[in-house]
Amino acid sequence: MLSIHARINRAQRLVRMLEEDAPLLAIRVAPLAAEHQSSAKQYAAELAEHARAELIRLLEEESRRDFAEVGPEAAD
Repeated sequence: MLSIHARINRAQRLVRMLEEDAPLLAIRVAPLAAEHQSSAKQYAAELAEHARAELIRLLEEESRRDFAEVGPEAAD
């Protein structure tokens, strides 16, 4: 299993790749029929949203792990 940091890096790369690819997607689907263009763009948008949600979830998980490792200090 990948470490939390590796999974965060992978999710960040995927989000960045999908965001950078958005203008090129329009060019690639231009020859398709309108409904196919719409379907492809919708799928790409849903994939990007899912990737962002996963990244947020992983960052929250990392934050919880960091807090749990530090944990509360014992009273004197």
